[in-house]
Order: sequence, then structure tokens, then C-alpha cells
Amino acid sequence: MTDVANNVAAEDAESVLTQLVTWQRGGDKAALIVLTGIEGGAVRAPGALMAVNQNGNFAGYMSGGCIDADLVLQSQAAIQSGTSKQIRYGAGSPFVDLPLPCGGALILNIVPNPDADVLVDALAKLEARESASFRLSSSGKLSVEPPTRSGRAANGDFFALLQPKPRLRIAGRGADCLALARIAEATGWQVRVQLTDRKDVPAAEAAGLSQIELLETPGQLPDLVDDDGTAFVLMAHDRDWEVPLLYQAVTGPAFFIGAVGSVRTQASRREALAEAGLESSELNRIRGPVGLVPSMRDASMLAVSVLAEIVEAYHLPAQRPLAKTAALMLAAGQSTRFGSDKLMADLAGSPVLAHADSVLHQSVVGARLAVTNPERPERAALLKARGWHTIDNPSAEQGQASSLALGVESFAAQTELESLLILLGDMPRVPTRHLVALAEALTPGTDAVFSEVDGVPCPPVLFARSALPELAKLSGDAGARALYHSLPNVRSIPLNAEHGFDIDSPDDLQRAGDLSHA
Repeated sequence: MTDVANNVAAEDAESVLTQLVTWQRGGDKAALIVLTGIEGGAVRAPGALMAVNQNGNFAGYMSGGCIDADLVLQSQAAIQSGTSKQIRYGAGSPFVDLPLPCGGALILNIVPNPDADVLVDALAKLEARESASFRLSSSGKLSVEPPTRSGRAANGDFFALLQPKPRLRIAGRGADCLALARIAEATGWQVRVQLTDRKDVPAAEAAGLSQIELLETPGQLPDLVDDDGTAFVLMAHDRDWEVPLLYQAVTGPAFFIGAVGSVRTQASRREALAEAGLESSELNRIRGPVGLVPSMRDASMLAVSVLAEIVEAYHLPAQRPLAKTAALMLAAGQSTRFGSDKLMADLAGSPVLAHADSVLHQSVVGARLAVTNPERPERAALLKARGWHTIDNPSAEQGQASSLALGVESFAAQTELESLLILLGDMPRVPTRHLVALAEALTPGTDAVFSEVDGVPCPPVLFARSALPELAKLSGDAGARALYHSLPNVRSIPLNAEHGFDIDSPDDLQRAGDLSHA
């Protein structure tokens, strides 16, 4: 672990926690500082972290230099006393000699000597490219929870969203490719450079780039390792390479896909990728000519322009489209046609229900609600272990509407959430990117967005809060699909048949297994 003490550049959660754990392992006492509230303008957002040790060394920052020195002193005092404290700076603060030039206020919580196991658990998730959240109780107790957007809960607990460092994968050759890699790595991002020309390897090594990979042939690309915190940029003009590289990126979860080249070049690429089988919605994910400022002629200026566009995309709220959505997993079915509990049946080494959960494993959602069957307690145990709030349905035999009613009631009480996503526990192959497409289609005035397989509406379904009255009217075995024709403003998003089927029989399970292996 790298020592980043007294480094204000350690602004991401992973760097701050790395330093905090390093201090603790070295025998130092230390404190974690969490920004839990802002009023007016602020340099950092709620959920930002900072660490201070007993000697006054620190990692991270909370302001533009206005309060950080005093915050170090306050933290040292908290470390010595072992008592958590909340501090307010700016408007309404007792520290009148420390005004904030922006005129606002910051509320910070200092947690002295936090539980080492909690810190290590959170750091392990970040290093494994998983999101999580710190939950800070009113008593100052810290715990790790499933990812939830930063903010204060109704009971007063505060959640700080922890996300892995942004990652950039660059494929290409020449000065443009290497310039972007150098600048991006200087920001602290994780950068992986895939070179198509062996001659560029010595220059990449001389630049000190940490992850350099020489691509051998266009027909044998390395396995895709992108996640939804990854940006991919093609920095080359070579038809042999660009079509397979862009095709691979588009079929993955990267939040940003871009390619250098003129407008004419982009049009030619789109034609080639369409011939390779990509749909127009997939082609539209490719940004090009990439760069916030057009027509840059110098490698360094092009690199800045490209990175600026990536940063803009990363910080758009649209990149966390489910942050104000409650996910509702319906997992209370009787499994009468299957012969045994289909949701706990083995599929590629895990229960079917675990596969249904995995579609949201790395997504930030406002709430995770699951309706389960009290006669099948293993379902609730699995979902609870994965961060879901479970609701027993004692009337599961009455049909799916009874489960929907319980989930809708729980969602209705969470007034800060704007939409409800209905998932089925027996649909194990829905891709995460399809849920993103549903969220993007739920524009103002739309009541619901349905999935559609071969022209037939089906789950998953995303409902706006405006649809709650109609959802509450459902009865018997009527599911969300029954509202497709009754709601006034409904849209649908196509879902591939290989992803949009549910498991009702052992033959369905076999089919799902065959597709997983394929």
C-alpha cells in the first residue's frame, strides 16, 4: 500500500482508506472524517472522506484549504479522547474565525479509531471493483452496507457511497494513445493500455505506465474486463483492429465508449459494425469524433480534450440511472410446475435466485426490496446476505399480485424515491445494460417502461411513481404486465429472447445452463 500521508490528492475513497489501514497496521491511531452535510456551495460532495492520524498526518481534504488544518487538530483531539464528534463550519458555526468564503456550511463527522475489520472490508470491495457504502449511525458506529447513494436516512443514519476508482482502457498506437494514457494515469485513474504496434511498447514503458498490454491479432482479443466504472477509447485508425475492438467494447458495460477519427471515419465504422451485427442503439453508444474540444492536432491537447469528455460523462447523474429507484425482487412463488424450489436450483454453480440478484450487484439503487415466501426461508437468507430488505408474503398462494402489493406498499413509504423496478427471481439472464436502457427511457410523463421479447411485454418493468394507484389495484395472479394496456403513457424496450425468459421447468433450467456455458 502506498503512503499518501499529507496528500490532498488522495481524494478517492480507495486512496483515503488505503492510508487509514496502513496507519492502523503500523500501530498508529487514526480517525476517519465523513462529510455528512453541506449548505450552499462546497468543494466536496456529501460522502467525501478524509483520514488523520495521531501525528497530524492526513490523506484527502474537505475544503479548498479553509478548514482542513483545524479539522486535523479536531481529529487529533477526537483520537485522544476516543469520542466521536460532529463539527459544523461556516454559517451557523461556533468557529467564527473560520468563515467559508462560499458563504455556505459544512457538517462533518469524525470517527476516531474506526473498526479495522470494517475498513478492510470496505477497501477489499473497492480493490475488487465493487461499490459499497459506509453506514454511519448517530452513535458514531461504522458499518459496510450494499451500495446506496450518499445521504441521510429517515432514522438519522448517514450513508457514504464508496465507488472504485474510475478506470480507463485505451487501445491503439502512436503518440495520441500514449499521451492520453500519461495524462489519465496522472489523475489517479487506473489505466490499461492495449497497444496494437510493438514499436510503442518501449515508449510506454519509458513513460512509466503501469498496465501495458501488446495485442497480438484482431481475431484473438483478451477477455473483456470492463465494468460500469470503465471508459474505453480507441486511439487509432486501423480497420483490422477498430471493428473487433469497438464491437467488444459495445457489448460490455463500459460507461463511455469513444473513438478518434473524422466524421467520415465514424460513419464508415458504423457501417462496418452494423454489418457485424450491432443494432443502432448499440452503435449510438460510440462517441466520435471523441473529444470535448473538436479538431485537436497535438497529441497532448487531444488527450486533454478526450479526458475532459470522459470526466463529463462519468459525473453525469445519468451514469447512475437507478439511484432514485427501488428495486423490487418478486421471489415468493410456489414453484409448483418445477417440482422443487426452482429459485434455489443450481445454475452454473449458483442458485437461480443468485443469478437474478447479480444483475444489480454493482448498481447503485435507492432501495432493494424483496418479497419472499416464509415457507422457503433459504430464499430470504440468500437475499438478506446480498443486501436486500426482505418482506415475507404469508399469502403467496394467492398469486403474484399479493407480492406486488407488499412491495408497492414498502416503496410508497419511501417518498424520496421516484421509480419502482420490478424483477423476477426466476429470470437469471437479464443484463444490467438492459435495466439502464429502461431507466433512460423513463422520461418525464412516462408511466412505465416494459421489456419486450418478440413483441410481447414482459418483466423487468420500470414504473414511475405516478403508476402507484394502478399497481395497487392488481389482484390475484395478475402481474405488472397487466398494466401494459391500461396505463396511458407506456414505452417498451426490446430484450433478446436469450435474456428475457423465466424458468418454469427443468428444461428451462437446462436451457439457461447451456446459454451460460455458451
